[in-house]
Amino acid sequence: MYPEELVKPMRAELTDAGFKEIFSADAVKNEITKEGTTLVVVNSVCGCAARNARPGAKMSLDNAKTPSNLITVFAGVDKDAVDEARSLMFPFPPSSPSMALFKNGELVHMLERHHIEGRPAEMIAENLKDAYDEFC
Repeated sequence: MYPEELVKPMRAELTDAGFKEIFSADAVKNEITKEGTTLVVVNSVCGCAARNARPGAKMSLDNAKTPSNLITVFAGVDKDAVDEARSLMFPFPPSSPSMALFKNGELVHMLERHHIEGRPAEMIAENLKDAYDEFC
């Protein structure tokens, strides 16, 4: 588990952009199964989260269509919430950072770490925008 003082600014990057932090398994399930679309960002302390994932997620919101709900869980900190989110992302293996788009509780688009690592934030944002245009 990472100390809260370390992850606080990393959490704020997403919450300041409108993402809701989720800390429990029940809350994850409730948010993901809401009507509409939900973007889940599994946040992380790694460099690719800072350089690619969080900026890409924020940039993706500059689009005509966006998800109804934006939530985030933090790997290595919010264990129960992360475990529940990952279970709902099946059959994709656990990875962080990662992003998943759900529509009415069904997984419709997934970005695993290998889709994020080494790719510019702009490319990640465009990938998400394409998914929003299709599903939102």
